[in-house]
Amino acid sequence: MAGTVTCTTHYDRTAPRRPVNLSLNADLLAQVRQVTPNLSATVETLLGDYLHATREKREGEQRQLDGVIDAVNELHMRHGFLSDEFSTL
Repeated sequence: MAGTVTCTTHYDRTAPRRPVNLSLNADLLAQVRQVTPNLSATVETLLGDYLHATREKREGEQRQLDGVIDAVNELHMRHGFLSDEFSTL
């Protein structure tokens, strides 16, 4: 059965759950448990948001880098390489 990946979650919410061990600050954990009834769901949501934001940031950085590379290539096509003027080959 194929999982569902939606625009709002960006990961397969129907994938099986897997237990993991985490070391968390005891005070932070105590305070979070006072405000959320389901720590696992809260952490999963936060990790999903982090993953989405990180991927978007990397994609933006890649688009920016691609733009710089295209601009440099265009500059070289128009004007050649500075080193061509001094090449002995």
